Amino acid sequence: MNSENNNKTVFVGLSGGVDSAVSASLLKEQGFTVVGVFMKNWSGDDYGLQADCPWETDQADAEAVCKQIGIEFRSFNFEKEYRDKVVEYFFNEYSKGRTPNPDVMCNKEIKFKLFLEKAKDLGADLIATGHYAIRIDDSNGNPHMYKGVDNNKDQTYFLYNLTKEQLSRTLFPVGGLQKPEVRKLAEKFNLPNAKKPDSQGICFIGEINVLQFLMKRIPEKDGDIIDIDTKLKVGTHKGVFFHTIGQRGGLGIGGQETPYYVVDKDIENNILYVGHGHDHSAMLKQQIELENLHLINPDIEDSLLDDNSLSASIRYRHKPEEGMLIKEGNSYSFKFKKAQRAPSSGQSLVIYRDNECLGGGVIK
Repeated sequence: MNSENNNKTVFVGLSGGVDSAVSASLLKEQGFTVVGVFMKNWSGDDYGLQADCPWETDQADAEAVCKQIGIEFRSFNFEKEYRDKVVEYFFNEYSKGRTPNPDVMCNKEIKFKLFLEKAKDLGADLIATGHYAIRIDDSNGNPHMYKGVDNNKDQTYFLYNLTKEQLSRTLFPVGGLQKPEVRKLAEKFNLPNAKKPDSQGICFIGEINVLQFLMKRIPEKDGDIIDIDTKLKVGTHKGVFFHTIGQRGGLGIGGQETPYYVVDKDIENNILYVGHGHDHSAMLKQQIELENLHLINPDIEDSLLDDNSLSASIRYRHKPEEGMLIKEGNSYSFKFKKAQRAPSSGQSLVIYRDNECLGGGVIK
C-alpha cells in the first residue's frame, strides 16, 4: 500500500465486467479511496436492441462488486449524450458509406470526457478504467500511453484520442497484466463476476446485429455488384452503406472457385465493386489519407514528420506496420513501407513508436 494514495480519490468506471472490477479491487488494495461508477448509456428497445443490451444485469453486477470490496457505488446516466455523440455519429458515418468505430467515439466523448468531468466535479482526483493499456509519466511529468502487456487484449487502438491532460488523470490498473492473471485476481478478491464472459459488442450496446441495427434507420437502396476486373454485373445489394472494404460474407454470390471480396464502393452511384481473392490489388493501399489527426502530446508533431521508427494499425488487432507520417499543406497521410489490405474510410489509423501509442486519425 502506498501512503501517498491515501489522500487520493479515484472514480472507477465499472462496466459490470471482470476487468474493471479487478481494477477497482487493486486500487483499493493500493490505498486509494475508490468509488465505483456504472455509466448507463443505453436503455429501452429503440432499434430493437433491448434484448441484446442487458444494462440492468451489468449495473447489478457492478453494484455487487462494490458491495463485495466495500466501496461506494454510483450510477451516472449519459443516455442522451451517448445517443447524440455516439449513436448519431454511427448512423451518419454509415449513411455516407463509411465504416465508423463507435468504441473510439465512446471513449472520446463519454468515458474520458463526460465521465472524467463529472468525476472531477464530485471530488475525484483521478479516474480509472479496465482498459488494457499502460500509462508511464516521464521525468518532466508528461504522461505516455503504452500497449497493454497482453497482446490479445491491448486496447490502445481505442484510446488514441486521449489528450495529455485526460491521460494524466487516468489509471489503467490491469494494463500490466495478462488476462488469465486478471481472472485469477478476480477469484482472489471473491468478485461475484469473476467468471463472467467478456463482452464482444459495440461499446455499451451489447452484442448486436450491426446490419439489423443500421437498417432500422438507413433505408435499403438496391444497387449493382460489379466485378472490378471484368466490369460485369455479378449480383445486387441492398445499399453500399451496409458493406465494408475487405468483406467476404453477405454478398449473396455463390459458386465461385475463388471467393469474391468487396474491393471498392461508388457511394454516389450505389455500386459495390468486388474482386476475386483475399488480397486483390484493388483493395491494397500504401499511402492512406487521414483526417482529424490527434496526437496525445501535440508538441511532438514536428519530430514525428521525420521519424522513420513509426508504425501504424488500420484496425483493431491489426499488427502495426512500419511507415511514415507525411504532411502536405494542412493534410496528413501515413505512408506504409508495404501496401496494407482493405483500409476503410471512417476507421481509425493509430500511430505507434515501438509500444507507445502516439495518437492517430480517421482514414479519409
